[in-house]
Amino acid sequence: MHKIADVEIAKNIMDANDRLAHKNLHLLEDHDIFCVDFVGAIGSGKTALIEDLIDNLDEKVGVLAGDIISDFDADRIKSHNAPVVGLNTGTECHLDAHLVGHGLGDLPLDDIDYLFIENVGNLICPVDFQLGSHMRVVVVSVTEGDDTVEKHPYIFKDSDLIIINKIDLADAVGASTDKMVADAKKLNPDVKVITTSLKEGIGLDEVIEAIKDAKAHEAEHHHHHEHSHEHEHSHDHTHEHSHGHEHSHEHEHHH
Repeated sequence: MHKIADVEIAKNIMDANDRLAHKNLHLLEDHDIFCVDFVGAIGSGKTALIEDLIDNLDEKVGVLAGDIISDFDADRIKSHNAPVVGLNTGTECHLDAHLVGHGLGDLPLDDIDYLFIENVGNLICPVDFQLGSHMRVVVVSVTEGDDTVEKHPYIFKDSDLIIINKIDLADAVGASTDKMVADAKKLNPDVKVITTSLKEGIGLDEVIEAIKDAKAHEAEHHHHHEHSHEHEHSHDHTHEHSHGHEHSHEHEHHH
């Protein structure tokens, strides 16, 4: 009996989280913001990638930096003149939609085109928690070992872009980049896999292109929504609300 109660509680938590994720997505879309959730272990290069993207994208980026206790990553990102809010998860090993919703309230949403969420550093906990993003990017470093991808199937199956980073160190640590790419393709055959060495500037252009393409695709997809949005005054409130809700539903990641 006890077990059933635990399962029920877990399900309620997930349902509540998904509802908040839809709300976040709706808010972001009202501001024409494309949102990317970056996941990866500590040391994979997530923060460095976000810093490089801020410096090389010609549009404005806002950042929510998740961390268990410190504002270390948030401080690094601030030095790139991007608005950033640090989200401390306390003892939790992932961000959730509730925390992200709070963070959105502290960002200048009218002044940003992209929102990058840097999730807390691991490959297991964030899997089930949707945040309200349009795209999930997983970053893995060769220094984590070339069996890292196959050991964490769920996060790779659930990602829209896979980045295998620090390929310049592969020989030094005895890791096979090719194996990691093959493992990623096996788990998620349709996903784009990009190999990078951010230190050497390898692969960054491809990552930028992939994120821009996803944003353009999303904008095209939402053309009908934006069109109806222009005529908002002629819609009653309930219609707008249900429209937004269905619309958010369509675009959350499915498991």
